[in-house]
This record gives sequence, C-alpha cells and structure tokens, in this order.
Amino acid sequence: MQNHLGGKTAVVTGASKGIGYAIARTLAGAGANVMICARNEEEVRAAAEALDGESTGSVAGIGCDMRSYESVQRLVTETVGRFGGVDILINNAGVGTFAPIDEITVESWAQVLETNLSGVFYACREAIPHMKVRGAGWIINIGSLAGKNPMPGGAAYNASKFGLLGFSEAMMLDVRDHGIRVSCIMPGSVETYFNGHAPTGENAWKLQPEDIAEMVLDLLSFHSRALPSRVEMRPSRPPKK
Repeated sequence: MQNHLGGKTAVVTGASKGIGYAIARTLAGAGANVMICARNEEEVRAAAEALDGESTGSVAGIGCDMRSYESVQRLVTETVGRFGGVDILINNAGVGTFAPIDEITVESWAQVLETNLSGVFYACREAIPHMKVRGAGWIINIGSLAGKNPMPGGAAYNASKFGLLGFSEAMMLDVRDHGIRVSCIMPGSVETYFNGHAPTGENAWKLQPEDIAEMVLDLLSFHSRALPSRVEMRPSRPPKK
C-alpha cells in the first residue's frame, strides 16, 4: 500500500494544518503528487516544504482563497501545469460562524457559505474536465455531521454543510458515467484548529485529523465498482454527559 497512489495527482484544500495537512501527508506518503493550498501563503508554503521533505510523492503549495473563483482557477491550472493533471480532489477548506441568526453579520454569513459551499463548487467545476480527460477521478468533500444535525447558533454552518451534502450527492449523479466518484465524509468532533481552536491534547476522545486521512485513503483503495457516497464518522467513546 505504500506507493499505491504513485503517478496520481491530488489537490487538497485548507491543508496548511489540521485535517487537510494530515490528508496531504497521507496521500503523499502513498506516492501521490499533492498540491496543497490555504489562504495564508507563507503557512502553506512552509507546510508544503515540510511534507515534500518526508514524502514519497512530490508536494507543492500555493495560496488560495476558496471564495474567489479566479484564485481556485489558478490553483487547478498550477496543479495541471506542475503535475500534468488532476486525479483526486479533496475539498477540505472550511470556516465556521456560530451565533443566533439575528447576530450573524452579513459578512460572516457570506464568508461561511462562499468558503464551505461556493469554493467547493469552484474547485469541482475546474477539476472535473481534467478528470474526464483521465477517464476517472475521485472527489472527496469533507463535510460534517452538522450536515444532518442542526444546532442552536449553527444556522450559517448548518446551511453550508447541509448544502454541501446535497451538492455532493447531486454531483455524484452528474459525473459517475465519466468514471468519477464522489464521496462526502461527515466527521463529528475532531481535535483540530477549526474556528480558532488549537489542539491541546486534553481531548483525546475526539477524532484526530489522522483518522479522517485514513478514511480518505481507505476510500481511494475501493474497487472502481464500489462507491461509499456518504461516510459518517464520530468519536467511539465521547464523555458521558
């Protein structure tokens, strides 16, 4: 399994740390060439350099704001120019705003929906033509259990993740005749940097970024006839309330 992705090219968004970084590390360790991106260009280039130095596959990185279609176009264009195509797209970049609906600013609402939903559309729209040329591909969208479970204060985030699930499953129907598979991984609590938090080691009960990365690799190992289209993940033993 060490090099079973040799010759494949993956794009991983939101990969300067956390879940995206773990996914990029796992894919590159399995032999894939990986293009990572994040909004902070310095952070993403440092992450790419660290990953490239330890991986079987090559890793490069560029700054990309998923809210900007032109920025996402550049991401895919540079990936194809550097590695020759796109086989795997991991849409991981995401942000969250949590507040009662009448306290969510218009700007915060737009940031969440444009990053978590429009950015995924932009990336898929740009990557799919290159996958069609290959005659195959895999798009894995990192959703959330918030895509099926509403929460108080979660109107913006829930809307983006409910929408992402619907988008993923409709897109699956659009592209499957081209050999392109679409999955949505929906994690519960993950110990990561999301929404300004930082891992402290005090929440070992939570899913870890490496757990999500392992699931991505498992999906990519499935026979081409099989498609796990929706994967829910949750901590196996959360604290008792």
